[in-house]
Amino acid sequence: MSDLSPSEMRVNDVLRGANSKAEIVKLEELAHTAVQAADALGVEVAQIVKSLVFKGAETGKAYLFLVSGANRVHERRTSRQIGEKLGRADADFVREHTGFANGGVSPLGAIGDVEIYIDQTLLEFDEVWAAAGHPRSVFPTNASELIALTNAKTIDVL
Repeated sequence: MSDLSPSEMRVNDVLRGANSKAEIVKLEELAHTAVQAADALGVEVAQIVKSLVFKGAETGKAYLFLVSGANRVHERRTSRQIGEKLGRADADFVREHTGFANGGVSPLGAIGDVEIYIDQTLLEFDEVWAAAGHPRSVFPTNASELIALTNAKTIDVL
């Protein structure tokens, strides 16, 4: 796939290195939100994996939450589960720790040290769609494959 951006290539390299059958799909239009991605793919918004980056309030550590598109992270409860208060991550923090721009953050191919958690709701679906490094690109997968590829810990974000 020579028409992939460097960010998309990082994601593709992880998929190929893991012998995943998933292929990156380029959407006709940009999909900065889960609703836009679901509409473009003709799937439920809950099947879209939102990649949300937070900053640890005490440590400055990067946390990546893979969340069902239908859910919002309850920050206070989630903070208690991981043992650190979560703070907002600005665009520069996101790019520095993941190598991706907001709207295209992929669960795969982060360039920095990022601790990853996955919303247990995603386990309910046989197929979910995650960002592939650009707001126009996604790939199909399932929660089990995402856990295997990212070493994500399952969490209840609600």
